[in-house]
Amino acid sequence: MGEKTIPIFPCRSVDAIEGFYAALGFETTFRQRSPNPFVEVTRGDLVLQFFGLKKYDPAGSMHMCYVVTDDVDTLYEAFRSGLKASLGRVPTRGLPRIGALKDMTYGVRQFLLTDTDGNQLRIGMPISDDFAHAPVPEEPVARALHLATQMLDSKEDLRSAATILDRLLGSDHPMTAPERLQALVMRADLASRHDDAARARALLDEARALRLADGDRAAARDLLRRVEELDEATAP
Repeated sequence: MGEKTIPIFPCRSVDAIEGFYAALGFETTFRQRSPNPFVEVTRGDLVLQFFGLKKYDPAGSMHMCYVVTDDVDTLYEAFRSGLKASLGRVPTRGLPRIGALKDMTYGVRQFLLTDTDGNQLRIGMPISDDFAHAPVPEEPVARALHLATQMLDSKEDLRSAATILDRLLGSDHPMTAPERLQALVMRADLASRHDDAARARALLDEARALRLADGDRAAARDLLRRVEELDEATAP
C-alpha cells in the first residue's frame, strides 16, 4: 500500500502563496491559471496544494494539517531563517507567523507555522510512544502551567491562557525558577501576539533576571531561545 495525503488549502492569490512558500525552501511542482487558479509546492516529501479563492478571508481560517518529521529542530531553524530573509524579521503574531518550538504534553516536539492565508501547519516529531495528553497535575503551579499550555498550543485560546497565567503570576504560590520562567515567557508570548510590546518586554526582562542552575538552564533551552525570539519580535 502506498497511499499519501496531500492537503489542498484555499488562498487569495496563488502567486502570493507560491512566493511565501518559496522563501521557506519549497519548489513549485505544478501550477495552472484555468479553469481555476491552482499551485502545488513541494519540499522533500512534503507536498501542499492551493486553490485561489478571491473572497476568502484568512482571519476566519480554521484550515490545518499535521506534518510529521524526523528532524523538527532543523526544519524549525530553516523556516525561521527563510522568514527572516524574506520579511526582514521572524513574525510571531498576525499573518504569517511561527510559534515556539517545544516539547508538548502529548508525546511530540512541535511548532506551528501559519501562512499568509491563515492555513496552519502543525509540524512535529514523536518523542514518545504515548500520544495521549499527560494527566492534569494536582499541584497548583504545575496545574496552571499545564492548563495554560493546553489553551495556548492546543486550542489557541489566547484569552483563557492569559487569564490563567495572570492569576498564577499574581498569586502567592511559591514557584521554582524554571516554573516562573515558563510562566513569564508564555505570558510575554501572549502579550506580543496582542500587540502589547511594552508588557512583553517587561516580562522578558523579568525572565532574563531569573537565576537558573546549570541543569535548569539546559532543560529550559527552548524557553531561553523563545526569550531571544520575542526580544527580536518586540524590539522598538
